Amino acid sequence: MRLEDHNVIVTGAASGIGRAIAVRFAAEGAHVVLSDVREDPREGGDDTLEIIRAAGGSAEFVRSDISKKADVERLVAHLSQTRGRLDVIVNNAAIGDGGRLTETTDELWDDTVATNLTGVFLCCRAAVAQMLTQTPRDEVRGRIVNISSQHGMISSPGHFAYGVTKSGVVYMTRQIAADYAKDGIVCNAVAPGKVITGKDGDAQTAETLAYSHSRTPWPRLGRPDDIAAAALFLASPEATYITGENLMVDGGWMAG
Repeated sequence: MRLEDHNVIVTGAASGIGRAIAVRFAAEGAHVVLSDVREDPREGGDDTLEIIRAAGGSAEFVRSDISKKADVERLVAHLSQTRGRLDVIVNNAAIGDGGRLTETTDELWDDTVATNLTGVFLCCRAAVAQMLTQTPRDEVRGRIVNISSQHGMISSPGHFAYGVTKSGVVYMTRQIAADYAKDGIVCNAVAPGKVITGKDGDAQTAETLAYSHSRTPWPRLGRPDDIAAAALFLASPEATYITGENLMVDGGWMAG
C-alpha cells in the first residue's frame, strides 16, 4: 500500500498505459481521479473505473480535455475541494499521429502540440499551484510524474510532431524540478520504449513491430504494466532525493 491515503490524478486513464497506471495506483491504496475524453478503453473490456471498484479500490471519472485550460483547472479544483489535497498527478494523455516534417499539416501540428505539450504544461501549472498551498508530507508537498518517451531523446521516424512534443516534456520535467525543489515539489518523468497497447494504426503494423524488436535488446516489447511499475516508484515516498529524472523503461533500446 505504497500510496495509501494519497490523492492522485491520472490523465489519459481510459486506455493503455494510463489505464494500467490508474489500476496499479488504486491497488496501492490511492484514490484515483481518472481523467480522459472517453470512458471506454480502446483495447476493449471493462472501463478503468469498473476495474478499480470491482477490486475494492477508490476512484472516480472526470471527463476532461487537457488541451483546454478550463477543463484542467476544473479537474484539479475538483480533487482539492473534495479530498483536501493533490498528492500526485500523472500526465499521461497524449496523441501520436504520424508524418515527417513535410507531411505534417498545420492541423496535425496544432493538435499534437495542444495535447502533448500544452496539455502537460496546463496540468503541471495547475498541479503546482495547488501543491504550493499544501503542507509537506515527508518533506514533499506533491509529486508530478510525466510520461515522456524514448523519442524525446532520439528521432521518432515518421512522427515529427510527436517526437518534438515529447522532447519538450523531458525539458519541462527538468525545469519544473529545478524551479520547485526548494518548495518540496518533486517532478520526474517515465520514458517508455515500444509498448504494446490497444492503439491501432501504423504503431502496430508488422513492419513497425519488427523494427522495434530489432532495436530492443530485451526479448519482448513493453507492456503497460512495465510503465505503471516505474510510475508507481516515482510517485511513492520510496523515491526520495530523486527529481528532474527521465527514467527510461525501454528494454535497453537506448543502451543498444
